[in-house]
Amino acid sequence: MKRRNRRSGFYGALTGAVVAAMAASGCSAGSGSATGPAATSSQPAPSTALSATAWKKWSLAPLPAPPKPPADKPVKLSATGTVPVFEHLPTSQKVVFITVDDGAEKDPKFIEMIRDLKIPITMFLMNDTIKSDYGYFKPLQAMGNHIQNHTLHHPAMNTIPLARQKEEVCGDQRILTQQYGTAPLLFRPPYGAYNSDTKTAVGECGPRAIVRWQESMQITTMRYQEADKKLRPGDIILAHFRGPKELKGTTMTEMFGNLLKHIQQQGFTVARLEDYIQPPAG
Repeated sequence: MKRRNRRSGFYGALTGAVVAAMAASGCSAGSGSATGPAATSSQPAPSTALSATAWKKWSLAPLPAPPKPPADKPVKLSATGTVPVFEHLPTSQKVVFITVDDGAEKDPKFIEMIRDLKIPITMFLMNDTIKSDYGYFKPLQAMGNHIQNHTLHHPAMNTIPLARQKEEVCGDQRILTQQYGTAPLLFRPPYGAYNSDTKTAVGECGPRAIVRWQESMQITTMRYQEADKKLRPGDIILAHFRGPKELKGTTMTEMFGNLLKHIQQQGFTVARLEDYIQPPAG
C-alpha cells in the first residue's frame, strides 16, 4: 500500500531528539474490528447544490463535490496478522483526506463550520486532551466523522517499552469506545513515531492499521514531504484541534479555511478516509 518506499522508514526511525524538535515546532501526528453504524456508514457527500452562501459565510469558494466512493475499497484490512502502515491511499480520484489530531481546542465555531460546509474529517483523539469535554466531539461524530485512536498521553511510541505502548493504545481504545460507542479501527502514533512493538500493541488492542500522513497543515502554509510541494490523489493530510494560543492568534476555523484553500488551489476535493478502507469481515 506504500507508494514511495524511500520514506518508509522515516517515522519509525525517529530519535528522541527528532521527536523533541518536532514537538517544539508544533508537529504531532500526526477488541477487534470496529463495530456500530458509525464505523461503516458514510455521511452523504457534499453536494454541488450546497448553497454558496454557506461557503461565503466562511470567506471560501465551494470545493467540488467528491466522487462516489469506490465499491471496491483500495485498502482492505484483516482481522488478524500484522497491522499495515500507510500515509496514502491508492486511488486515481482527485481526492485527499483530512485528519485532525489530539483534541485540545474545542471551538464551537469549528463544529458550525463543519456542519455548514459538510467537509468530512477523521479525528484521531488523545484522551489527555479530550477528557475535559468528551461531549464536544459528539456533534462532529454525529455528522458521520469517525473517531480514531491517538493514545492516552501522546508519547513517542518508539521510545517506550511494549507494555507501556499497550497501555497507551488499549487505554485510549477502551475510553473512546465507551464514550463514543464505536471501537476505533485506525491508530495514529504521536509524531508518526513507531516500531515493531507499536505494531504488536496496536494489533492486540483493536485497531487494524497505523495511519501517518503526507502533508501537515500549519497556520497558513502546508508542510509537504515531497520536494515538489504538490498534493497527489489519495494523500492524507494532518491538521490539529488547535486555537489562537497555539496558532499565534489564528483561530481553528481560520486555519481550517486556509487548508481548504490549499486543497482547492491544486484542483482537489475532500473525501472521507473511511470510505476508502474496507474493515475486516465479521
